[in-house]
Amino acid sequence: MNGGPRFVIQRHAASTVTFDVRLEIGGVLVSWAVPKGPSTDPQQRRLAERTADHPLEYADYEGRVADGDHGAGTVIVWDTGTYENLTEEPVAEALADGHVKVWLHGEKLEGGYLLQRTRLGRDEPAWLMVKLDDEGADRRRDPAVTEPGSVLSDRRNEDL
Repeated sequence: MNGGPRFVIQRHAASTVTFDVRLEIGGVLVSWAVPKGPSTDPQQRRLAERTADHPLEYADYEGRVADGDHGAGTVIVWDTGTYENLTEEPVAEALADGHVKVWLHGEKLEGGYLLQRTRLGRDEPAWLMVKLDDEGADRRRDPAVTEPGSVLSDRRNEDL
């Protein structure tokens, strides 16, 4: 793994399955829920709903979120690694400006991704997650569907 801030994508099976994309920024894991999971196709724009920041210790968490708790269900570490900031400003400022561009060095995902704040015709802002057109782009690959297991334990959500 390259040096640098960490990222983690946790596959979270609660009432629905989402992929929780988390970037280490300012001592916390800044988080987005991506219902369809990250794509390796630059033509795919994935909705990414900003969620609560999580503590850094949560980056390796796999297990069950208890019934009655927010997000009850199972969580696995679907992908993890480090990232590089590709914006011309510090990543915390890029986040505040609503335009985060990073290069992921993961086990399943490699290459550039953009997280862009937008309104999408809604009252509340939403975000989009888009794969950059680089050597990691692959229009035929759909790792969110074809690679459901944990990179830490090889388990799937249903194994928990």
